[in-house]
Amino acid sequence: MTTESTMTFRVATHADTPALVALVESAYRGDASKQGWTTEADMLDGRRTGVDDIEACIARPQSRIVIAERTAADGTPELLACAHVAMEDGAGYFGMFSVRPNLQGAGIGKAVLNEAERIVREEWKAPTMRMTVIDIRDELIAFYERRGYRRTGSKKPFPYGDERFGVPKRDDLRFEVLEKAL
Repeated sequence: MTTESTMTFRVATHADTPALVALVESAYRGDASKQGWTTEADMLDGRRTGVDDIEACIARPQSRIVIAERTAADGTPELLACAHVAMEDGAGYFGMFSVRPNLQGAGIGKAVLNEAERIVREEWKAPTMRMTVIDIRDELIAFYERRGYRRTGSKKPFPYGDERFGVPKRDDLRFEVLEKAL
């Protein structure tokens, strides 16, 4: 059986916070992140998320962190991936997307993205999903474009000086808004 076929989704609770921080950090920062293709370790040091971010996402109205998991050999749940889904300005927002680095490329991310889109379309009745991506992340932007997202041309500044978003290793970082009609 494949990982994707045995995977289930649920909404994160406050008890999941430590595991979610560890997952997000492992997918984007440090040496562990270099096992996968989503790493930002060459662009940013410092944290990618923290307990404060996770707790705020869980507590916020029309916001949830979706967890993808499977049952491990010992019968316990095994965290595979997560994503933050929220309503912002009349559209769904997709962020904090993290798949365990050693499982990237196995279809888990596509399934998580599909689940997030389903929530926004069916549960929240929003017509559009948006996200922001660091605009020099060509491979990541291409991944989203293959799933129907388009570059809007709208750019947002990177929050230089706010270490809650990481410590930049370069001075040309900014976000681009991607969008998909649902």
